[in-house]
Amino acid sequence: MTKQSFIKGALILVLAGFLTRFLGFINKMIVARVLGAEGVGLYMMAVPTLLLVLTLTQLGLPIAVSKLIAEAEARHAYDERRRILQTALLITTSASIVLSILTFFVAPILASTFLTDERALYPLLAIIPVIPIVAVSSVLRGYFQGRQNMVPTAVSSVVEQVVRITCVALLTTIFLPYGIEYAAAGAMVSVILGEAFSLIYLLLQFRKSKRVSAKPSKQAFQRLMKIGMPTTGSRFIGSISLFFEPILVAQCLAMYGITATAGTMLYGELTGFAIPMILLPTFLTFALSTSLVPFVSEAHSRNDLTAIHYRIHQVIKYSMLSGGISAICLFFFADEIMGAVYHAPETGVYLSLLAPFSVILYVQGPLQAVLQAIDSAKQAMVNSLIGAVVKLSAIYVLTASFGIMGTAVAIIIGFIVVTCLHVISVATSIGWASDRRFIQKIILLFTITTVFAWWTSSYVYSTLTMFVAIFAISCIYVIGIFLLRLVEKRELKRFS
Repeated sequence: MTKQSFIKGALILVLAGFLTRFLGFINKMIVARVLGAEGVGLYMMAVPTLLLVLTLTQLGLPIAVSKLIAEAEARHAYDERRRILQTALLITTSASIVLSILTFFVAPILASTFLTDERALYPLLAIIPVIPIVAVSSVLRGYFQGRQNMVPTAVSSVVEQVVRITCVALLTTIFLPYGIEYAAAGAMVSVILGEAFSLIYLLLQFRKSKRVSAKPSKQAFQRLMKIGMPTTGSRFIGSISLFFEPILVAQCLAMYGITATAGTMLYGELTGFAIPMILLPTFLTFALSTSLVPFVSEAHSRNDLTAIHYRIHQVIKYSMLSGGISAICLFFFADEIMGAVYHAPETGVYLSLLAPFSVILYVQGPLQAVLQAIDSAKQAMVNSLIGAVVKLSAIYVLTASFGIMGTAVAIIIGFIVVTCLHVISVATSIGWASDRRFIQKIILLFTITTVFAWWTSSYVYSTLTMFVAIFAISCIYVIGIFLLRLVEKRELKRFS
């Protein structure tokens, strides 16, 4: 099995992540245009339930497997490596069966009582088959990542999106005549098919790897749970927050005087149209976070703080640089972008509100990965809990008072709180501090680019001129990066 360096492994995931995110974006665009805001709202109401169930199924094991496999690999303990994998697969498979059955019985109550829209039942039922598939594939991805081979993870993600985008238009169109709820369920079925083909690829790659016979063990179970449970706690808090979010929003919009159907449409516009746009640059932060865990775990086991500090600075720098240009362009051309992509320029108001704060969100993933890698997953869990409580409280207060715009503000408040807490936790855990000179340079870069974007936006009057403006702004941004020496030539040589 080919082992890659941090830079090469991250670059593989970045390239695959870019392609995956691009294909996923096309997938969302198709779904939005076929289903409309109301159908997307029904689909997005089911997604938080899926994420919650998957979090409970995985029990934080993908991260735990990646960390423990990396440590076993460093010691050449091949039998231990195999034992960890077998134990993790047994745990996730058992959990997925139990939770699939539970989801089947809970879905009708959830749709009619809590989400206030009985049509959400069909997308909820459609998520059940994907649960065991993702349970197994996530553990296999953790195994390959622990061995510092990012190719299977990258290719499987691309396979998943290619299959999904191939099926989604067909399935939503076939089911649409039966009702918008069936079309939303058809979109969820495309997710199942994509994940199934992704798992098949991972299994084929696993068969090619050199394996040592071993069985699940109590010791491996205890080690996995020691790492996985705090990680699960952190993700569970995030997932439970997302789970309650559509429920709370639906109830608060009703208090605000909006009907269930209109509330579903507004929620679809915010979470199905605007939020996916600000999440586009996260393909880079996800790739960096995934690659970061095994490398920081190894450095932490050697107590090499210099290497850890260097990796943190490197990852945060790339996350902020990639997110900065995205945030600026999304803010100034929100209406034009939403009109070109979804034929819904009126939803640009959500995007223009979210975009300026999105850079803060982009560094959250890498910081959480660092906390997990240095055995501070419990602190990450506490931070996530505080952020979730703050966000849900803000949703209750602001949505009931200001409608769906209040929901958007509450979401912003939530991720700002979590990111700030992660920064404090990393700083206190390993003595890391941000580079003041870097912060000054990046503020200057953002300021110059923002002024140029403001001037350029006055000349935009069509989709073509918008793309020309974005290209010009991007050129200024890249030139600024090199003039300010935020990225130097020696760093670029490492990618070759």
